[in-house]
Amino acid sequence: MNTRQEIIDYCLTFPDSYEDYPFADRKDIGVWTVMRHKINKKTFTQIYERHGKLCVNLKCVPYEAEFLRTAHKDVTPGYHMNKEHWNTVIIGGDVPEDELKLMIKRSYELIKPKKRSEA
Repeated sequence: MNTRQEIIDYCLTFPDSYEDYPFADRKDIGVWTVMRHKINKKTFTQIYERHGKLCVNLKCVPYEAEFLRTAHKDVTPGYHMNKEHWNTVIIGGDVPEDELKLMIKRSYELIKPKKRSEA
């Protein structure tokens, strides 16, 4: 997954996910694609360009967020997000595609609505 569309397409494979463009009227920040869950509208992936590089913000549990930052130079604290719970991944860097997909899946799992039996 090296393009915005490939990442969007992968995110759309998760149940009840959709793409959103909440900052469409903000020319100063460029295009931000936000992947959300239809039921609760929570974000699980943000896709944008920064300094000419494609990036994604992904939700993480704190211990995992820190581990991923130490394991990969292209994983940093979440840009414009809570640094404890979000990471930024630079696409095309040292994060293998299968690991990126797993990180997106985990982000989705953290935000999806809980079933009554899970509450």
